[in-house]
Amino acid sequence: MKYFVSPFNKEAELKFPEKITIYDTTLRDGEQTPGVCLGTDEKLEIARKLDELGIHQIESGFPVVSKQEKISVKAIADEGLNAEILALCRTKKEDIDVAIDCGVDGVITFMATSDLHLKHKLRLTREEALNVCMNSIEYAKDHGLFLAFSAEDATRTDLEFLKQIYRKAEDYGADRVHIADTVGAISPQGMAYLVRELKKEINADIALHCHNDFGMALCNSIAGLVAGGSAVSTTVNGIGERAGNTSLEELIMTLLIIYGVDLGFNISVLYELSRLVEKHTLMKVPENKPIVGKNVFRHESGIHVDAVIEEPLTYEPFLPEMIGHHRRIVLGKHSGCRAVKAKLEEYGIDVTREELCRIVEEVKKNREKGKYINDELFAEIVRSVRGPVDF
Repeated sequence: MKYFVSPFNKEAELKFPEKITIYDTTLRDGEQTPGVCLGTDEKLEIARKLDELGIHQIESGFPVVSKQEKISVKAIADEGLNAEILALCRTKKEDIDVAIDCGVDGVITFMATSDLHLKHKLRLTREEALNVCMNSIEYAKDHGLFLAFSAEDATRTDLEFLKQIYRKAEDYGADRVHIADTVGAISPQGMAYLVRELKKEINADIALHCHNDFGMALCNSIAGLVAGGSAVSTTVNGIGERAGNTSLEELIMTLLIIYGVDLGFNISVLYELSRLVEKHTLMKVPENKPIVGKNVFRHESGIHVDAVIEEPLTYEPFLPEMIGHHRRIVLGKHSGCRAVKAKLEEYGIDVTREELCRIVEEVKKNREKGKYINDELFAEIVRSVRGPVDF
């Protein structure tokens, strides 16, 4: 058995769309994390690993931002990846021209639509915003590009105006419309309501671009899919502005393990992808980060360790090998004889029952003194009890 989850999950009557598109924005929204700056080689390496995963679309960057950003986007577009390569553009023809020069497959254009943004950021009326958006959409479609229109701050936008701008975008040829929950301000129930309302009047695919300010980006993405959305924006490790975006690895594994929705991804590279992004962004993955955190498959408590050694699924919802992760028994004040014995067996060291109990006691004492029980200290403890042994 690869995983074992609650049987009650199946009792909930949920219907996901037949086709779900995951478009990853690690190289664009992820890079907008304060302090993060990715070079062309780093972006290429991440893009290749995303492609190895089997990601459907890669939002490669915002090419009009700088000459180097344009070089990076073009390099990714020229790499010959299986994923569709997208670029972010403002609703301006000059932005789209730059994207066309890069050779991307499509663009995501965006315009803030909430009265809050229109008044205080853009200083535009609703009518003015409508006209600006449509001109750029028409221009992009005339050049044969895939076109997604994103309504920034959509979840705080007047519903009738949001419907109006999405309808018009669809009329002008938009292939997909994006609900941007720009400050993570919607609830899963609110997202479900919004998607259902939009589906009444819009035939284009609906995507969810969720931020995690209240820790609900994943829930909001799932709720949007169940309500009729068909695409989700993600970032590796959930990085992004402020509290980040919907986490790619959390979304993929939640759909697969909790809901039984298999999108055909090569999930064996998820842990490697996570570490690659951690390395290039210099953003440390929290040890308790779901799916890819170090602690997800680390066990210290004696009761837990005993059970995990017997059957890993007692305290793990799926096996770490599925995503290229690994299990580790950690020694500390909560460790028991079985955990220490398992550690000794890793090194092929046999001890008597009395020696084992003394080693366990010394492990606990050292940990309570604030010492981390790494391999070197463990070897020192064993030798103090057992005498000279090879590690």
